[in-house]
Amino acid sequence: MNIVYTYFCLMCFILTRKIIIFLLPVAICFLSTQKIYSQITFKNDISLTNNDTRVRWTNNIGFSENNKNMRDTFRTYPYNKSRVRLVTTANIVVFGSALIGLNELWYANYPRSSFHFFNDNDEWLQMDKVGHAYSTYTESRAAMEMWRWAGLSRKKSIWIGGLTGVAFQSIIEVLDGFSSQYGFSPGDFTANVLGSATFISQELAWNQQKIRLKFSFHKVNYSEPDLEARADEIYGESYVQRMIKDYNGQTYWASANISSFFPGLKMPRWLNISFGYGADGMFGARENKAYDDEGNVVFDRTDIKRYRQWYLSPDLDLERIKTNKKGLKVLFFVLDCFKFPAPALEFSNGSFKGHWIVF
Repeated sequence: MNIVYTYFCLMCFILTRKIIIFLLPVAICFLSTQKIYSQITFKNDISLTNNDTRVRWTNNIGFSENNKNMRDTFRTYPYNKSRVRLVTTANIVVFGSALIGLNELWYANYPRSSFHFFNDNDEWLQMDKVGHAYSTYTESRAAMEMWRWAGLSRKKSIWIGGLTGVAFQSIIEVLDGFSSQYGFSPGDFTANVLGSATFISQELAWNQQKIRLKFSFHKVNYSEPDLEARADEIYGESYVQRMIKDYNGQTYWASANISSFFPGLKMPRWLNISFGYGADGMFGARENKAYDDEGNVVFDRTDIKRYRQWYLSPDLDLERIKTNKKGLKVLFFVLDCFKFPAPALEFSNGSFKGHWIVF
């Protein structure tokens, strides 16, 4: 690896650490209030009688929901300096390792360049933009839970978690800016902010995630040799490379919990309805045609239509399944990042069609 690029990656890792360390005291000072959120604080704000089965949270937050649907997000842990250090270290190690992995999967095959911008808003039928929003949402959600476990208050955990997701994705955009094949994309950065805002706004408004962003993937088997060769070239050959880069096999979902929006309905509290977006027929960013360095056409499958896919499907919100097992809670948290395979109704090319199972 080029020594200049190695030095640049090292600077990115140091920058990540400084962003986290800087945001922590800034957010604490900015979000400090006269009222400290804790289990003791919230005990006085909850009223539950035999004649009133609704739990009302009245500490100027405007939250009211049936207690059977209420998620225990307001539960906090005592501030623990060791845990804060552990979470800070974990963020650096995980995000640093992810950057190294992305370099091997995404950037290693392309030469470096000077920093530049790139407008890719019309590429890949915007699947990459939805992917950016999902990634930032998921990273923000994981970071918030870690900071909450470390003992930070509710608001501090939410804001620092959300900002951590944006910070990590912004560093990826900087790496894009130094790649000759890509560039810093304002569209990607906007999608990152929207993903973080989706997480933060729900936590602040509802104290829970009524709508989760999820992901599903199936490896596409391209039947024709030229299509498989093209897919190997632009998406990679391994399953992990295809999962990250092959937009033809990806679907992104907005999964809404039914009982959270309609508590009067007699529905399982873990049942969701999800709306999915995908695309197919893509063998290039803007068109199904490729050129060599001299401008000669080396791949031309413009006969294959590029089209969008819209899905409607049931889903599960596993974190709403009650359990006291910490291991299961962590497992449910991870699995809730992905859409549960289920039957689906697809709308594409102007018509509807059903699927017994969609991944």
